[in-house]
Amino acid sequence: IAQYPDCRIENPDYYGDGICDGGNYNTAECGFDGGDCLEFNEQYPDCAVEKPTRIGDGECDEGQYNTVECGFDGGDCINFNAQYPGCVVEYPTFVGDGECDGGDYN
Repeated sequence: IAQYPDCRIENPDYYGDGICDGGNYNTAECGFDGGDCLEFNEQYPDCAVEKPTRIGDGECDEGQYNTVECGFDGGDCINFNAQYPGCVVEYPTFVGDGECDGGDYN
C-alpha cells in the first residue's frame, strides 16, 4: 500500500473495502484500514477486537467483545448480562437455547 509503506497486512484486498477489519488493519500504520475503522474507533476508542464487525451485529459475543470498552458488544449483550449476571461463557447464545451444553453452561 503505497501511502502506508509500514502497513503489513495479510490481504491487501481488505484494505479500504468499506469493512472495518481488526488486528494489523486497524492501526495508524495502515491508516485504520484505509479509513474503514474511523467510525468504529470514534465510537469505541478502547475496544481492540479482531473482528469489529461483530460489535453491534445483533448477537451477543463473549470475551473481549462483552466489555465496557466495547459497549458490551455494541449493546448486544445488555439483555444477556442482565438476565445472567456473572455468567461468562464462550458462546452466550448457547445459554437458554433449549439444549444442555454441559461444562460452563450448566
